[in-house]
Amino acid sequence: MRVVRGSLVLVALVVFAAVPGQAATLKLGHVLPPAHNWHVAATGFADEVKAATQGRVEVKVFPNSQLGTETAMIEGLQLGTVEMGLIGGASFQNIEPKLGLEGLPYAFSDHQHAYRVFDGEAGTRLFGLLEKKGVKGLAWWENGFRNMTNSKRAIAVPDDLKGLKIRVTPDKIRLDTFKALGALPVPMAFAELYSALQQGAVDGQENPLAIIFSSNFFEVQKYLSLTNHVWSSATLVMAKGVWDKISPADQQVVQKAAFAWRDKQRKMVQESSDDFLAKLKAKGMQVNTPNNALFVKAVEPVWKQYEDVFGKEYFDLIEKARK
Repeated sequence: MRVVRGSLVLVALVVFAAVPGQAATLKLGHVLPPAHNWHVAATGFADEVKAATQGRVEVKVFPNSQLGTETAMIEGLQLGTVEMGLIGGASFQNIEPKLGLEGLPYAFSDHQHAYRVFDGEAGTRLFGLLEKKGVKGLAWWENGFRNMTNSKRAIAVPDDLKGLKIRVTPDKIRLDTFKALGALPVPMAFAELYSALQQGAVDGQENPLAIIFSSNFFEVQKYLSLTNHVWSSATLVMAKGVWDKISPADQQVVQKAAFAWRDKQRKMVQESSDDFLAKLKAKGMQVNTPNNALFVKAVEPVWKQYEDVFGKEYFDLIEKARK
């Protein structure tokens, strides 16, 4: 298997480098529907890069898991068979555990606090670790604060989660968080989620409001609880081998566009929150605001469990950015 993977990397990079000076067409994949702000912003980014490089770098965006699950795309990025991705940052923790930092429950007080952490020293360090794994981090975009939905009952206190099968991203820290809260977490790829909710294979899930609406989860979920338990990123990334083949001038263009659309995409997330909440209520979802202090208390063991994984220095950077 090791020989095969090495061969795939070699083939992918040779194909990319075979015609130096020619236009490069890069596939960018993500798992969300075209209506979501990830796709809107990724398309804007692609248009800007093509125009600014006069077509030397063309990015084609593939939504709805067309290039695979996030796990599959990460493997493709490392092999060089996937050129670009817009991928939740926590999904990288299987290849670099410290990328799970954003998954610490109730770590960030608001959007700006999270931006200060990931646009600052912590984010720079994390992208440095990712680059050693063959993935070039361009910018920390946003997924947003995650909230819980389910088909059984409103979640007001942690005890309300007992016995509920909640789909979570296949990340260890998310599994540990929901176990601490008393739920029965079920790891599952996003592409499988709607049908699992529809068929009752799981009772609920947790995602930002934009995903809950754009994925039509209101059709199969009755209760929305505004837990805001995790802020999650969207990392705009490129295969390191592919990045290295782009000219320095075009690298600057790509990086500038990544930052510009990061800011625009974050603005979309913030400005759309109230609108999505109103739309979800109009679709019949019953919305409640839980007692988050009880949830914060319940997940304290998760913080203690992961201090050795992330290191005290990253905890300190989170706290420093809070002020």
